[in-house]
Amino acid sequence: QVQLVESGGELVQAGSSLRLVCDASGGTFSPYVMGWFRQAPGKEREFVAAIDWHSTHIHYAESVKGRCTISRDNAKNTVYLQMNSLKPADTAVYYCAGLAQVVVTTEASEYYYWGPGTQVTVSS
Repeated sequence: QVQLVESGGELVQAGSSLRLVCDASGGTFSPYVMGWFRQAPGKEREFVAAIDWHSTHIHYAESVKGRCTISRDNAKNTVYLQMNSLKPADTAVYYCAGLAQVVVTTEASEYYYWGPGTQVTVSS
């Protein structure tokens, strides 16, 4: 059973950068698609970014494209989300998610491994 744990969330000022980290344990990391999602208070969980095993297929939400970079280190069973030029609208709990398939998907309902989340708060 794969377990995911996120870290790196904190309170920052607008324009700052953060790197979120997702550590996977308890199972085979390959060939998992890994994704980042976020949920702001009173809003539905939304897709942020996803990456396939070979890091050849990567998708970003339009709201973060150009400001965020997803990457992974399969040897370390770790996925990263580098976020730059943060805005107050980026404030949310960020979740790491995993899916044992090859094809990248942006649909939260298709992911069945989830971390507990890490809070990112961006002040104006």
